[in-house]
Amino acid sequence: MLNHSTVDNRLDQIKLAIIGLGYVGLPLAVEFAKKYPVIGFDINDERINELKNAVDITKEVEEESLKEVLLENGNKGIGLQFSSNLPDLRNGNTFIVTVPTPIDNLKLPDLRYLRTASKMLAEILKPGDLIIYESTVYPGCTEEECVPILEQFSGLVFNRDFFVGYSPERINPGDKIRTLPQIKKVTSGSTAEIADRVDDLYRSIIIAGTHKAPSIKVAEASKAIENAQRDVNISFVNELALIFDRLGIDTNDVLEAAGTKWNFLKYKPGLVGGHCIGVDPYYLTFKAQSVGYHPQVILSGRRVNDNMGSFVAGKLVKMMIQKDIPVKHAKVLILGITFKENCTDIRNTRVVDIYKELLSYEIKANVYDPWVNKEEVKKEYNIDCLTTIQEIQNVKYAAIVLAVAHNEFLSLDIKKLKENKGIIFDIKSCLDRGLVDARL
Repeated sequence: MLNHSTVDNRLDQIKLAIIGLGYVGLPLAVEFAKKYPVIGFDINDERINELKNAVDITKEVEEESLKEVLLENGNKGIGLQFSSNLPDLRNGNTFIVTVPTPIDNLKLPDLRYLRTASKMLAEILKPGDLIIYESTVYPGCTEEECVPILEQFSGLVFNRDFFVGYSPERINPGDKIRTLPQIKKVTSGSTAEIADRVDDLYRSIIIAGTHKAPSIKVAEASKAIENAQRDVNISFVNELALIFDRLGIDTNDVLEAAGTKWNFLKYKPGLVGGHCIGVDPYYLTFKAQSVGYHPQVILSGRRVNDNMGSFVAGKLVKMMIQKDIPVKHAKVLILGITFKENCTDIRNTRVVDIYKELLSYEIKANVYDPWVNKEEVKKEYNIDCLTTIQEIQNVKYAAIVLAVAHNEFLSLDIKKLKENKGIIFDIKSCLDRGLVDARL
């Protein structure tokens, strides 16, 4: 029988490994590397090689910030090393998993990355090791899905030989003000001692402080409802936009008026995509349905938000007809394809819904976004995205849709890009109102 093991609670004994180096994992690895020896692990060799050269294509971490914490190969001590080689993690004693948790085509939780990471870690797991999950999941997932895999493939016993924690990520891609240390962190652990251990670890880098949840399930649920709440609130104003469009009222004018009341929450209508808000509610509803409850408010909000792209495209086509602009083969420019402004993240972007809907009318739609990697857009959505201003300057468009409020678009002379009677549809309501023909 294996001997009883405990996690060393001294922070100076920490040897960290961050599993998954995307928008969540890399900033976490960089911040921890200022105080601890850290190995950043990713199965993508190309990503690892770029990071070794202090290049982050997500633009979440600046080159200088990476260089400050990077350790040369072979060096030991406080700092950051990168690897795609699993044996390099064997000396670690604390592992933080930040792999993606998307949804599948049926809008059900896709846990394959989480399961794969758990199985992989089980191969090198030692008595006394701690695994902390940050990936967004439904309440109960860590202990019901991940722990059995860790036990099965390691031969170790949960809460005797190894331990787990959960601390949901709160990274806001593209936000250079509310960075990782400035956002309060929820923590939890599989025992009271481990909960303290996890909390101490994160408190050592989070300036804003931490909140220690009473259980892993509570921490998991807190993450799920953070984004479900925001999703429902946005769906409410999106539904208002659909109503006010029929009434001939500008939604933003209404929100400005209502916003003068002290307790009115001034959410804005728009496309709801990204790795969190458009995905996490489905994790919560999946778990709710598994215990016999069919969520109504959450799923209703999801339906409203998922249909906004089709509404924008349909309204644009109606406006073209009203202006006697031929629809078939018309050239339409969509500005932006990332899920939000000033970031490279195209995960679950709902701009794609507008693009596909316009194609169904046989419109020739072009997408221009200077922030993205065009090969990545092609691979993910089969869209030939334009990324240089020269590619759009010599074309006159029947309509232009401002879908993402990148800084570059706010200073762009959009009027010069359209035909004389062309349409400008400002989804983000960020352009001069006298310039646009429609906005949400």
